[in-house]
Amino acid sequence: MSSTSKDAVTLRAKRSKKPSDGKMRRNVEIFVLSAPAILLFVCFVILPIVLGAYYGFYQWKGYGVPSKTGKFVGLQNYITALKDPAFQAAILHTFEVVIGSLVIQAPLAILFALLLNQKFKGRGLIRTLIFVPYVVSEVIVGTGWSLLLQKKGAINEILANFGINGPDWLADPKIAIWTLLLLISWKYVGFAVILMLAGMQSIPEELYEAAKVDGASFWQMQKSITLPLLAPTLRIWVFLSMIGSLQLFDLVYIVWGKYVSTTAGVSTMATYMVREGRGAGNYGYGSAVALIIFVISLIIALVYQKFVLNRDLDGAVTEQKEAEKRARKRAKEVQHREVAALASEVK
Repeated sequence: MSSTSKDAVTLRAKRSKKPSDGKMRRNVEIFVLSAPAILLFVCFVILPIVLGAYYGFYQWKGYGVPSKTGKFVGLQNYITALKDPAFQAAILHTFEVVIGSLVIQAPLAILFALLLNQKFKGRGLIRTLIFVPYVVSEVIVGTGWSLLLQKKGAINEILANFGINGPDWLADPKIAIWTLLLLISWKYVGFAVILMLAGMQSIPEELYEAAKVDGASFWQMQKSITLPLLAPTLRIWVFLSMIGSLQLFDLVYIVWGKYVSTTAGVSTMATYMVREGRGAGNYGYGSAVALIIFVISLIIALVYQKFVLNRDLDGAVTEQKEAEKRARKRAKEVQHREVAALASEVK
């Protein structure tokens, strides 16, 4: 009986040193679970980028194999695009949209989220009204606003009834960029509000209660508690907003069209790509522009992640490591207690 108990203790101690799953088994599981996602990523992200770069070396009309139906021009498409004043203007307009969207939407989203974070009657209705434009199709939004903002559209007709001569919202280069920013903000601010609201609702209520006890006012609590704890959510939204603005195409294309957007000063890199690539029948040139857009977006994303998002990632990794240490410590304590219990039974 005593010998059997000692063997059990020894066997239990040996088993406790072995990992629950073998390294090979874990590697196989990781490969099996990640293989479909990796395959999709390669097919729909890596492969199009490689093909786009390849097409950009040819003057190609879009049919057949470029090496047979097109003309190899090397880096000429890329050089032409970077030297084209129209593309340079499109890059400038795109960055105006990036910065303008952040400046307009960020304070609006925070203020709306603060409002919706309070308890009052009709809060659900207001939340729905703010979020609805985001889920409505860009085609519907663009078509509707293009009709309303025409020189003789409904908005200018309403202004005329008050003796105000309405501007040319879509064609005047001094006004068109502001019109675009207002349309973008109206369309996408609902998404920012939902993110900010989710971030605010994750803040512990005890912090606000303690601040109230200390005599802090509403705005002091927002400055000292809400904004600092909302910073990770805000940084993620800024990243998503920048990437979306860099790829902006649909609203500009629907509201202004291929050519008016250039004269109105609201053309973006994406509208330039479609106009000079697909519109002009030069798919090789369009592919070169697409790769340039990708490189610009990638550089901005990497820089932002390096200097902004990494602080959140480092904090999350540190917290995870601390949690793993605590879990391992608890597991060792449990094992020691079990071994001690078996040893006491032997005695």
